[in-house]
Amino acid sequence: MTAPSDTRLTLSHVMSAHDTNLMGTVHGGVVMKLVDDAAGVVAARYGQGAAVTAAMDEMVFVTPVRVGDVLTIKAQVNWAGRSSMEVGVRVESTRWDDLTPPVHVASAYLVMVALDAARRPRPVRPLTPSTPDEARRQREALIRREHRLARRRAIVDSRS
Repeated sequence: MTAPSDTRLTLSHVMSAHDTNLMGTVHGGVVMKLVDDAAGVVAARYGQGAAVTAAMDEMVFVTPVRVGDVLTIKAQVNWAGRSSMEVGVRVESTRWDDLTPPVHVASAYLVMVALDAARRPRPVRPLTPSTPDEARRQREALIRREHRLARRRAIVDSRS
């Protein structure tokens, strides 16, 4: 059995001028790529092989990221189904030259799908929560999953 805490990963990256937009802050797409990178590693480790991004739930940027900020991306598997997993990601920033507490930048939930050698979905093992917080994350992941599936059904139904 694998607990969600076994899947945790933390990545850090110093933001540079190369990462900025015309407003002088870091491109949201740069942050999203780092989020996707972290989720991909977590999913590949958990699924013991290749995994791809199938969806990213709404990502709200709480505060801008600036040159010199150290972004810390924390990710873990919240839920696992047959071949898909939900990975929760939290992004925080600190200044490179300061010891102030981290600032919450953004959060996102990504659906990752494990793939076999033929690039088809393959099974992943069950995820077993070992703490009340992990059980809460799993319950909330199931709610998000139901909302994603219901939205997809509603869109398909609206086209017929």
